[in-house]
Amino acid sequence: MRILVVEDEAVLRESLKTRLEAAGFTVDEARDGEEGLFAGREYPLDVAIVDLGLPQVPGLEVIRRLRGEGKTYPILILTARDNWQDKVEGLQAGADDYVAKPFHFEEVLARVQALLRRSGGWASPQLKCGPVVLDTRAQTVNVRGEAVELTTFEYRILEHLMLRAGEVISKSELTERLYDQDYERDSNVIEVLIGRLRRKLDPKDELQPIETLRGRGYRFALARDAGT
Repeated sequence: MRILVVEDEAVLRESLKTRLEAAGFTVDEARDGEEGLFAGREYPLDVAIVDLGLPQVPGLEVIRRLRGEGKTYPILILTARDNWQDKVEGLQAGADDYVAKPFHFEEVLARVQALLRRSGGWASPQLKCGPVVLDTRAQTVNVRGEAVELTTFEYRILEHLMLRAGEVISKSELTERLYDQDYERDSNVIEVLIGRLRRKLDPKDELQPIETLRGRGYRFALARDAGT
């Protein structure tokens, strides 16, 4: 999952970046509203965290412009604890949720994960597709009740595929979710990781959970369980 953090306080921004990366996100960062607008327009984001008290362009205006330009990814706003007007205005501008400062990182992470689930149409933290169960909170994967050990990159690709189960996702999109913009990308990495996932999830080639659509990308083919 790729996330943008727009925050002018350097210590807080770096702390969020470090901890979100440790939680498995690819993180882009912006120091003010202008940088935030550029990143929000140009990068293939899954979610954004936007502080309302930004220099250059205020956070509310950043959100209004992004929504006005058709950006639909979830936005979590950061705001002062005692300023309920900012919370209301942020939600009216197009934000999906808010966290009041000061906050615990665990709350930010939980809200981000909830926004990602809801944007993919999932009601539960557990993504269940047939015998494959991915727990977004614990970051664990089970197949038929047996734990499957995945690397960080393998987990991130599987989570992205399962959040959008049934949809075709291009190799370039998966690559952009895996790496930040400065990382040297290897065009063969996605094929290698998909191959590993298939062997780990389906060693006997019975389930065939991940389809390859030639020239289009990949699709998680197992149907979502009802009510999840």
